[in-house]
Amino acid sequence: MDAVARRAIRGEGTTEAEWHRWPGLASLPAIDLRALVPEGSRAVVVAPHPDDEVLAVGGLLAQLADSGTPVEVIAVTDGTASHRGSTEWTAERLAQARPRESLRALRRLGLSIEPARLGMPDGGLKNVRALLAARLVSLLRPRDVVFTTWRQDGHPDHEVTGQACALAAASAGARLVEVPVWGWHWSRPGDARMPWANAFRLPLSEEAVRRKRAAVKAFTSQLKSDTSTGSGPVLRATTVERAARPYEVVFL
Repeated sequence: MDAVARRAIRGEGTTEAEWHRWPGLASLPAIDLRALVPEGSRAVVVAPHPDDEVLAVGGLLAQLADSGTPVEVIAVTDGTASHRGSTEWTAERLAQARPRESLRALRRLGLSIEPARLGMPDGGLKNVRALLAARLVSLLRPRDVVFTTWRQDGHPDHEVTGQACALAAASAGARLVEVPVWGWHWSRPGDARMPWANAFRLPLSEEAVRRKRAAVKAFTSQLKSDTSTGSGPVLRATTVERAARPYEVVFL
């Protein structure tokens, strides 16, 4: 079994109870908002799919909104491949619904921005990695802090987006911060495949946690079972539960 197969996203994944019992999370060094996004910098969140911006750094975004820090969200795809084979959630319906859900979620976080939408193929980013990197370079500025999905997150689109962001940030003179989203699902407490030595914990206020949880609920398409295929929600219960953590973990 190769490394990619070992990061496959199957079942419900590692539960929050298992993660909470592991003392390693509580012992991660804390980092504050200004250390992550210094005064005078812009935070740019690059989301492979609508909802990744909230699942990754929704709490951070809520706190940045309160601080008045400039924020940009870039949606790489419109998430049209989340329900393959569905007659209830067709690609056409998702192309309309998921951007609206993302906009609603950002409003719940306290942000009035409109995401930049690149319209790239959901599920097919590996074929456009170079183009994605080039598009991102044109949108980034020196001193930006770019938040995106970890380059070994398990989902192919997440990994390609992380790779493209790494190239673009280096070219633009921006700083890269990677965030695990599906890594929590397939890994286990203490898993050596996670770069714990580069991990930091951003504490979240109670208000930021409340807003993040409300923002996750905006993604109706991902939280409902699909009656046409018999599939359960795309966002598993374990994923939703993680969104209630009083911290977020980033890799520097």
